[in-house]
Amino acid sequence: MTDFIRTHRQLYDLETILLIGITSVISGAESWNEIEDYANAKIDFLRTFLDLPQGIPSQDTFNRVFSSIDSDEFESCFMHWVSDLAQLSPREVIAIDGKTIRGAKASGKKSPVHMVSAWANENNLVLGQLKVKEKSNEITAIPKLLKVLSIKDTIVTIDAMGCQKNIAKAITAKGADYILAVKENQEQLYQDIEDEFRFGKQIGEHLSEEVDHGRIETRRCKAITDFQFITPETATKWSGIKQVVKIESTREFKNSDKPTENAVRYYISSLEADPEDFQKAIRSHWGN
Repeated sequence: MTDFIRTHRQLYDLETILLIGITSVISGAESWNEIEDYANAKIDFLRTFLDLPQGIPSQDTFNRVFSSIDSDEFESCFMHWVSDLAQLSPREVIAIDGKTIRGAKASGKKSPVHMVSAWANENNLVLGQLKVKEKSNEITAIPKLLKVLSIKDTIVTIDAMGCQKNIAKAITAKGADYILAVKENQEQLYQDIEDEFRFGKQIGEHLSEEVDHGRIETRRCKAITDFQFITPETATKWSGIKQVVKIESTREFKNSDKPTENAVRYYISSLEADPEDFQKAIRSHWGN
């Protein structure tokens, strides 16, 4: 990051202030005063890896420094740092999703804060996130998020909002594979996938069943690699597409008057995998 702190009369360097601030926030501090209080309470611990001849910076110093930082630069550096810390496994699922933070407001206004985040499933770690003005802005935020993430050899899963040609291309350009949910917002692609499963003959299949708290959920995953209705021209537009996937789920409730729930979902993927692998990857994103 750009070090803007003046060298004359400098008591603390930028790295020290940033590290104390990040450590405090991770530990639950929510204000400048709480950051100072936490750091004073943990000064012996902090001195094991920081030189603090002047003690802990004041809350005014934390406020002044963090308020002067270029937020975009800090965000980019922070996400690069977290990505380097994460030990991503080959084919680990990275779920990119949008979420509206309840009770949060943007700049004091009534509109809620909406975030797009990348979640590493096996690491149980948020690799990065971006704030967007509204849900529709996810389409532009996702490529920006992908740009700063280290996701080589992973599987990126995104819901139908992120089923865009440029997003598929951005994922494969980073050396990762994708599983993208497809809905009617991609009308022609959706119809082609429906026809693939309606008339296709070579369809791989995997069936799973779960029983939990009086609920029985059956999930049938089907996958097709030999396309008949998705033309080469269409396939070229979707970078690296190799398979289309269909999940048929049925949810029944024992000892209950609730009606049986049925759902059908479609996906496209650049991944070479069998239906059981798709079942697990999709479940890790949309099932949790």
